[in-house]
Amino acid sequence: MAFRNLPSGPITLQNLSVPACLLGQEGDLVRCDLSIDAEGRLSGPQALAVDMAGALALPAFVDMHTHLDKGHIWARSPNPDGTFMGALTSVGADRTAHWTASDVQMRADFALRCAYHHGTRAIRTHLDSIPPQDDISWPVFRALRDAWAGRIDLQACCLLGIDRMDLNGAFPHTADLVAESGGVLGVVTYPVEGFDRLLTGFLDHAVKRGLPVDFHVDETMDASVETLRRIAEIILETGFDAPVTVGHCCSLSSQDEARALDTLDLVAKAGISVVSLPLCNLYLQDRHAGRTPRQRGITLVQEMVERGIPVAFASDNTRDPFYAYGDLDMLEVMRMATRIGHLDHGRADWPRAVSATPAQICGFRETSLAAGAPADLIIFNARSWTELHARPHSDRIVLRDGAVLDTRLPDYAELDRLMETP
Repeated sequence: MAFRNLPSGPITLQNLSVPACLLGQEGDLVRCDLSIDAEGRLSGPQALAVDMAGALALPAFVDMHTHLDKGHIWARSPNPDGTFMGALTSVGADRTAHWTASDVQMRADFALRCAYHHGTRAIRTHLDSIPPQDDISWPVFRALRDAWAGRIDLQACCLLGIDRMDLNGAFPHTADLVAESGGVLGVVTYPVEGFDRLLTGFLDHAVKRGLPVDFHVDETMDASVETLRRIAEIILETGFDAPVTVGHCCSLSSQDEARALDTLDLVAKAGISVVSLPLCNLYLQDRHAGRTPRQRGITLVQEMVERGIPVAFASDNTRDPFYAYGDLDMLEVMRMATRIGHLDHGRADWPRAVSATPAQICGFRETSLAAGAPADLIIFNARSWTELHARPHSDRIVLRDGAVLDTRLPDYAELDRLMETP
């Protein structure tokens, strides 16, 4: 089959199935031809043509919310009970005991090789930045960004709880590290005394350095937690005009319908973008020992897009106490988001949420299937959405600049020596 033996060189891939929304068209999947020239760019028809028999093609993935510094520590620091607090405690202890520069670098590089193999071309990662970890992890990130240039574009965001943010102490140094690294200023928000003062001070640091901001927000099923609403109100009150992203927003799904939708109206008015993390939220939220969960944890993504709020999906944690599974495979994220969020009926533009939308939110290179764009494609042995979402598609073809990638997933045994604890 042509799918399994794709020739190299200038070529026209005939009879592909492609989401119409990625071609600027109405409808769902459409059949079309995509041609690749000698420079590895999408172009006009080429002399060599191959019938792809309806194989489904997507542009390379953009994964805009990950934790490369936490990834793959499960073997030495599992979550004792699967809860959010269990995750916080386990990660905190592991960070203190093990997160040297070499430890973070090796685990992050392992994760990047997984993502690259699966077809991802750009990643935003959050970096735990409680001192002194900020001075360890940010130089590692810059080295990784240089090493991966041309394969995966990397962007980083600092991460610490709003109650750990000393606006006049250590945080300005962390913010300087972010600015020097071309990064994003980030914080985790939850109800604390002096919240408005802390949030306004956080935004002031972003304005001073010209930085976009990215929040972990309301990662709980407690309906009384509404820091998302206050973020939107303060953005509107202050006129903060840099890009604002919020992630998680789980408590919206537990709130009174009218109240939640009113909050979303404020989010839309404030121009805030949202990234939903369905895998991690499904794993942690509404978890109680001996009790089957009643709630899914996913935020109100359908109501968001109806209000024009940009919505993306992303991997979040991988094989750490916050999520015991995952491999930075955005197909898995897309498949699970479709099932958990009931995205399989209604809108036909959800494929943008794992490529074009996160690229736009983060400021990565535009994801495009237009002539002249790099031929960064993923081709699946599937001709419809049900065929795509029914299997993991480990036989997918990943093209970067028109060339077929010949990579293997890294072996977990590479990490064994890091997992040895005293």
